[in-house]
Amino acid sequence: MDSTEWDQRYQQAEWVWSLAPNRFVAEQLADLSPGRALDLACGEGRNALWLARQGWRVTAVDFSEVALGKGRERAAKDGLELDWLAADLTTYVPEPGGFDLVLIAYLHLSPHDTPNVLRRAAAALAPGGTFFIVGHDATNPAEGFGGPQDPSVLYTPDTIAASLTALRVERAERVTRPVEGAPRPAIDTLVIAHRD
Repeated sequence: MDSTEWDQRYQQAEWVWSLAPNRFVAEQLADLSPGRALDLACGEGRNALWLARQGWRVTAVDFSEVALGKGRERAAKDGLELDWLAADLTTYVPEPGGFDLVLIAYLHLSPHDTPNVLRRAAAALAPGGTFFIVGHDATNPAEGFGGPQDPSVLYTPDTIAASLTALRVERAERVTRPVEGAPRPAIDTLVIAHRD
């Protein structure tokens, strides 16, 4: 989907996604000491807003102006300050070494674009920084629930970890996520890595 299609999707509902952070974001990042965070493909900002509430200085990036507008409104309502940036992640180059945390949640691009986005995202990490990525796993269409059905855009722990050669991978695995009303849980890839 392009930015126009995502804009239309975000206009169809008050909130397309929950206002709560992704469960793995909250579970895995709650104990990190706040610093500068970069949330790539932030959508309406649920993870970015949660990070800001934890004391992070957040730059939230997405190509949907509608989604960013919703995030800005929610941040203003909650008294939170974040930097909201409209950019296409296939060409966006974040500040090298500028962030203590880089977060990507459910960004599914072509196999041509994904390694370049991951490489630039990893380069944005400061020494000691944490890279966190979660997305729909390649086994999800057959064994899980929801998400993209095109296998070429789905993740595996091995392919994501292999794209992060400049980082030390701490965790790369499949995890399950309950989906309300679904007959079975979703299956995601979760990778956490660090810059030494």
